Amino acid sequence: MSTADALFETLIPDLALIGRGKVRDIYSVDDDHLLIVTTDRLSAYDVVLPDPVPGKGEVLTQISLFWFRMMSDLIDNQLTGLTIDDVVKDPALCQRLRHQSLVVKRLQPLPIEAVVRGYLIGSGWRDYQESGNVCGIDLPKGMQLAEKLPQPIFTPASKAEAGDHDENISYEAVVELVGEKLASRVREITIQIYERAANYALSRGIIIADTKFEFGLDNEGRLHLIDEVLTPDSSRFWPVDQYQVGSSPPSFDKQFVRDYLDTLDWNKTAPGPELPAEILERTAEKYREALTRMTVQAT
Repeated sequence: MSTADALFETLIPDLALIGRGKVRDIYSVDDDHLLIVTTDRLSAYDVVLPDPVPGKGEVLTQISLFWFRMMSDLIDNQLTGLTIDDVVKDPALCQRLRHQSLVVKRLQPLPIEAVVRGYLIGSGWRDYQESGNVCGIDLPKGMQLAEKLPQPIFTPASKAEAGDHDENISYEAVVELVGEKLASRVREITIQIYERAANYALSRGIIIADTKFEFGLDNEGRLHLIDEVLTPDSSRFWPVDQYQVGSSPPSFDKQFVRDYLDTLDWNKTAPGPELPAEILERTAEKYREALTRMTVQAT
């Protein structure tokens, strides 16, 4: 797919647009369903960049579907079995969006990001350097960058308003937001999903260093896994054969773009800088490789 074919924004006349996130356009289908289209938009440092990454939306959708199905025995999810063809009349539009759209249950999202870390990197590493803990969880002294943690830890974050950064919060803060019973369930299932995915990914030559999940409740209060799952946008994927404690490994995610942006004179606020064609192409390749290595010939 060329840059000219990339999808930056959608317009679906049949449906009411609820909102545009950093990556997803969300439409109302009816009282029980939403249509989510994952575009090719790319965000970094919470800023949507002006250039889309060709094929990115399809990769994110297909890899999420893979994980939703793998985890379906652990927790309910947002999938319905309906497709865009069931809710949009225009055949050409359906054809254009079919592989990067999902018709999902209309659920009430929880006001947190359920982050789980298996390795010490990113904001977790920064917190550890300052305090010796991450989100109030004490860790052994003397740990190094990218070192594997003794066990996966639940390190939630608050959901930021558009343009702001998510903030790491304590487990106690989650209890205050959603109650003790639900907080405990979210922490438990977050680690369960991560451990299953991380073990599987290792068999495919990939380390899942960390990831974040979102959850929602239906009208009966049942917890569901929603949004995206274990994608290169929501996770750090490292190649096993290039992993080394003490350095930040190369990755199959948008860290590649962040590294490029860090070389620019940019204050990390909107508007974001344009990206060279080479950076867009190499980013697209990394997303496609993540999908292929994780799912091709999967059983």
